[in-house]
Amino acid sequence: MNSWVWYRHAFVNRIQSLLLLLVMGGFLALLGGILWGEDGVTSLLFMGLMLVLFNPMITPQLIMRMYRARPLARAEAPALHAALEQLAQRAGLPLTPTLYYVPSRMVNAFAVGSRRQSAIAVTDGLLRILETEETINVLAHEISHIQNNDMWVMGLADMFSRLTSMLSLFGQFLLLLNLPLILFSAVSIDWTAILILIFAPNLSALAQLGLSRVREYDADLNAAQLTGDPSGLARALMKIERQQGSFLEHIFLPGRRIPNPSLLRTHPPTEERVRRLLELDNINPAAGLDLPARGFLPDSFFHDSTRRSPRWHINGLWY
Repeated sequence: MNSWVWYRHAFVNRIQSLLLLLVMGGFLALLGGILWGEDGVTSLLFMGLMLVLFNPMITPQLIMRMYRARPLARAEAPALHAALEQLAQRAGLPLTPTLYYVPSRMVNAFAVGSRRQSAIAVTDGLLRILETEETINVLAHEISHIQNNDMWVMGLADMFSRLTSMLSLFGQFLLLLNLPLILFSAVSIDWTAILILIFAPNLSALAQLGLSRVREYDADLNAAQLTGDPSGLARALMKIERQQGSFLEHIFLPGRRIPNPSLLRTHPPTEERVRRLLELDNINPAAGLDLPARGFLPDSFFHDSTRRSPRWHINGLWY
């Protein structure tokens, strides 16, 4: 795949992200107009602007404590630390993200924070099933999320979605309060506005899901550019996909992988992500990483105590 095609993909992804954010902001302004007229539109657009400028970010350290994660020392995984530093440098990050280990059998990795203060967590389950090169490609994917400020963008989208839901509930509550007046008097009602109030949260949520999928595609593209190894990320995604679900699900629910409707997926289908990555072969063959000879975690690092089943925690997280 030549560089022009790659830049075209990246440009299209960014335009889609901008349009989806504008759609969510438009829903917010529309609800303000329905509830309070022109003053509502102005007020909510001003509120949305303040959210864009001052979107709060929870510190990475606090989130990692919520997951009971601990920093992964350089001596435990020198290859991962060396790769992370080189990837952060290639991505133009001012600081290398802190690498954390989550003692959970879930097969997962995630990034938190911003370009100036960030962290990447890898779970016990992920480290057990992936080869060193595959894990490094997953790190490149998370580095790409940090490079593109995806946590900020998705946090902003989540705020828009929550605010839209709150305003919708408020509008429906007002409708119920005025229902006797509507039924027993000649007061007319705009049913189009009522339908918008009812369905606005669902439409906003769909836009948020679509935004999430676009950001994932973009992170895959950037990760392939950083490592020059799109097939390595493709292999990692396929392994992670095969590990999803429990042993009992494999036995009693063999059809559990029947795909959900595409509009309801927070992530793109793995098959589509793999197909796009394999089209990028040899995107940057000179991008190999300089890694130490002793690369990965020794067997003594893993303990049976970390092999607990994922469960819901009182902080609302699942790991």
